[in-house]
Amino acid sequence: MTRPAGPPPAPSDGAGARSDGDPAVTRADVDAAAGRIAGYVRCTPVLAVDPAEAVGDTRDAVGALWFKLEQLQQTGTFKARGAVNRIRSAAEDGELTAAGVVTASGGNAGVAVAYAAARLGVPAEIFVPTISAPAKVRRLHALGATVVQVGREYAEAYQAATARAAETGAAFCHAYDQPAMVAGAGTLGVELWEQTGGVDTVLVAVGGGGLMAGVAAALDGLARVVGVEPAGAPTLHAALAARRPTDVPVSGVAADSLGARRLGRIAFDVAVDCGVRSLLVGDDDLVAARRWLWDRHRLVVEHGAAAALAALTAGAYRPEPGERVAVVLCGANTDPADLG
Repeated sequence: MTRPAGPPPAPSDGAGARSDGDPAVTRADVDAAAGRIAGYVRCTPVLAVDPAEAVGDTRDAVGALWFKLEQLQQTGTFKARGAVNRIRSAAEDGELTAAGVVTASGGNAGVAVAYAAARLGVPAEIFVPTISAPAKVRRLHALGATVVQVGREYAEAYQAATARAAETGAAFCHAYDQPAMVAGAGTLGVELWEQTGGVDTVLVAVGGGGLMAGVAAALDGLARVVGVEPAGAPTLHAALAARRPTDVPVSGVAADSLGARRLGRIAFDVAVDCGVRSLLVGDDDLVAARRWLWDRHRLVVEHGAAAALAALTAGAYRPEPGERVAVVLCGANTDPADLG
């Protein structure tokens, strides 16, 4: 397949904010983010996989296949990229005060913000629901964050966190719907392009959509990006059908990592601008893909991170002959006991 040359980066203030109707996040914002996060996050490797190993109908179609091993990132997920970029860009913009940063998350985003704040010497206050797993709470404490448990649902913790940020003047870090968070996540796409020498298609798991939006913005004009979602949490699928972000019920084995009830507004805008499509996979497909990664390559990922591969292994995505495909494995915060 022919890969068109990408557009030159446009001027940007680096934070991703726009007031003139242009896209909320661009390749220029991603490039600026790459400069900010250098030295604070890992450049994760890619694994070239023999296309003959791909299962189902992809066996004879894939021209080349790579796995982007982002599960090896600091804190175990891609979210460290956005967290570092958000805090450093807040400092550049004069938004960061002695109050530090505040976020709401009992999962990967909270750990990423706590990690980034610790590396940058910034106070962090993380609001989590009272039902958060004790192990996750202990990890937040170990990273030096102040942990506030409030409410039984994420929505309650989120409301308390935004109120706290307004009260103290702390910079609020949204888990996925914030330009700096999205641009930071997009640095993964630039790395992937450079490491592979170019791809035609990138398969990315979607929850709130920050990773998908970042990669799509980074590779706009270079490669197509396909979002893959659990059927039990189809945020992108529903948003594209409704032509706006809309609430969806959440269930299934990947709800802990891809359990956002609504696609972020930035993610929706980028998906529409860049022509991102959505594919759905079932719980059985996620479990099988996760097991396949362990059995074939001894790679341990979350069920949500297996979604991108499940699009291939379950036949939801059928590459064209000779197509160069990359699969993003975006997280490893899981209990591997069931893989033994």
